[in-house]
Amino acid sequence: MADPKGFLTTGRENPPRRPVELRLRDWREVYEDFPAAAVEKQAGRCMDCGIPFCHVGCPLGNLIPEWNDLVWRQDWAEAIERLHATNNFPEFTGTLCPAPCETACVLAINDDAVTIKQVEIEIIDRAWDEGWVVPQPPTGRTGRKVAVVGSGPAGLAAAQQLTRVGHDVVVYERADRIGGLLRYGIPEFKMAKHRLNRRLDQMRAEGTEFRAGVDVGMDVTAEELREGFDAVVLAGGATAWRDLPVPGRELAGIYQAMEYLPPSNRVQEGDLAKSPIDAHSKHVVIIGGGDTGADCLGTAHRQGAASVTQLEILPTPPDRRPETQPWPTYPMIYRVSSAHEEGGERLFAVSTQQFLGDTDGRVRALRLTQVVSYNGKFEPVPNSEQDLPADLVLLAMGFVGPEKGKLLEGLGVDYDVRGNIARDASFMTSVPGVFVAGDMGRGQSLIVWAIAEGRSAAAGVDSYLTGRDVLPAPIVPTDRPMM
Repeated sequence: MADPKGFLTTGRENPPRRPVELRLRDWREVYEDFPAAAVEKQAGRCMDCGIPFCHVGCPLGNLIPEWNDLVWRQDWAEAIERLHATNNFPEFTGTLCPAPCETACVLAINDDAVTIKQVEIEIIDRAWDEGWVVPQPPTGRTGRKVAVVGSGPAGLAAAQQLTRVGHDVVVYERADRIGGLLRYGIPEFKMAKHRLNRRLDQMRAEGTEFRAGVDVGMDVTAEELREGFDAVVLAGGATAWRDLPVPGRELAGIYQAMEYLPPSNRVQEGDLAKSPIDAHSKHVVIIGGGDTGADCLGTAHRQGAASVTQLEILPTPPDRRPETQPWPTYPMIYRVSSAHEEGGERLFAVSTQQFLGDTDGRVRALRLTQVVSYNGKFEPVPNSEQDLPADLVLLAMGFVGPEKGKLLEGLGVDYDVRGNIARDASFMTSVPGVFVAGDMGRGQSLIVWAIAEGRSAAAGVDSYLTGRDVLPAPIVPTDRPMM
């Protein structure tokens, strides 16, 4: 194990965030550098438990105690080998994952959990700096061709695994750049895009081919896809967003989060001088209290919003783990992200009843009511209505499943009871040779699940094409909750 007394002598410590007044002036990541010696001490807090429940919390099954021990012993080169053994892209999870591994840490039963996520990102950043992350091209070719539709984390993980075992892999992306929501949905301050770009360079050097700006189902038909490839992996995500059909929804100034965030990212890419949906000097209301809402919050702050209010229909979560959500489950507690730290107001247990407009047909306010939950339904509290000024409204209420367009119609895949693409234990759909990974089959979930499912689908594809067993065995796809 790491330091036998580390959890007794060393308290939990995270790197400091840059001062709010400074980071609101730019789009850089919010954390300051964390000295290697401090990271090693944090890794030393790991107890190497007899049953490491952090593995249960991590869908990838990351070998957390092993690489914590290696970091504590200053063997960073071996640490990245153990980290890469289960996770293709630790820089993505190290910046974006909410770390269910930490809430499952045994130390978290009665103390602060090990800083697993921070050790992870420090390992991969050190590995890139030292030149330890290199292309791993296949030693031979199978002659089989695989199409991966979607270049988010699930698609990229599947593509890298399949390329490395010798298949000819082509990744299709309908946007003009590769990366899916990693590219245009995640703000730069949350994950700098150089992290994505250097991974793509590695994958190109390994032999993966990327074709951006191709809308599969339209530019390439489902029939052409089946004819041109021996197998297909569907990894397009759950991009059908949830709407809010209340009176006034047609007013100008009301946008989905994924209409608002991509142009802001295009500004950082240099495509635009200014986003066409800009929060400068506006009163912004974000409907939805999750991570996407927080991304909108941080973006609106950097655009210079006059005020930002985030609404959540659920009641205010407790500060501590409730008895109904015992360890090692992921508890729904009150959390303050870096975006919340930067300002804005959060309103809980409220529901939007109506959008109010001005004479020009633009939104000017929301009519809210407080709500209480009875038997799983939210009921308005009598005489609790209030009008909240709003020049810009952003809907960040999640996604309801995959888009059921030309591609899925042409392939003829079946769906499960939740409207996601049905698949078997090998991640194959009802159509032989067509597999699905990530949110298209699981529903809206976490990046760590997307990578895990991409790796699992790759194992299923390789076994289907060759009959061999050379990739890690797939996890069993289930309808488990998000965490």
